[in-house]
Amino acid sequence: MTVTVSADVIVLDIEGTTSAAGFILGDLYDYARPRLDEVLGRDDDTVRAARADAIAETGLAADATDAEVADALRALMASDVKSTPLKTLQGILWAEGFAAGEITSQFFDDVPPRLHAWRDAGIRLVSYSSGSVASQVPWYRHAPQGDLTPLVEQWFDTVSAGPKKDADSYRTIADAVGAPAGRILFLTDHPDEVSAALAAGWNVVALDRDGEPWHGASFAAPSVSTFADIEVTR
Repeated sequence: MTVTVSADVIVLDIEGTTSAAGFILGDLYDYARPRLDEVLGRDDDTVRAARADAIAETGLAADATDAEVADALRALMASDVKSTPLKTLQGILWAEGFAAGEITSQFFDDVPPRLHAWRDAGIRLVSYSSGSVASQVPWYRHAPQGDLTPLVEQWFDTVSAGPKKDADSYRTIADAVGAPAGRILFLTDHPDEVSAALAAGWNVVALDRDGEPWHGASFAAPSVSTFADIEVTR
């Protein structure tokens, strides 16, 4: 079934929507997991702030060692907790891994052709993920289908926009992109994100992909299994 929506801006989730969750939870998590101890010890303002936030979030003592903080973060990874300080540190490590050619990204084959077609039609593309912007940009840049970053106009994460299950986050993005809520389309695979975006007045199409974590879930919006089934008009 094809779903047709009229919109000026498309906001894209990543995990389970443009890309396989298993790839992120597998290859990328495996890359970051043993490197957390090292990154936590860096003399860097962003790292220090993320370290302090991680200590507060996990309930560790203020004088916790890097190894203790890293172990706590690995426990969050094991449960796939959407932790902002964890996402920040993962983003730093992944950006370095992409730049070094040690890791690559993954996009469903149906995604890049649709992104190019929508952009060619004058529709603006925006990324909004629980992963940090620092990880989103190299993820798009190192797509096997070629660099996709020129197609994306703006980037948002839980730091710049807010939690993805909170309707106010979507209002923040609408203000930032300068588009009325009714002219924005959100593509996501998560039922709670569908509901939050709808509460903010956005159009939503859910991705119900075979083999993904939310396959077969009950969505409060139309659902499709591929980007090829989404038609966007202006």
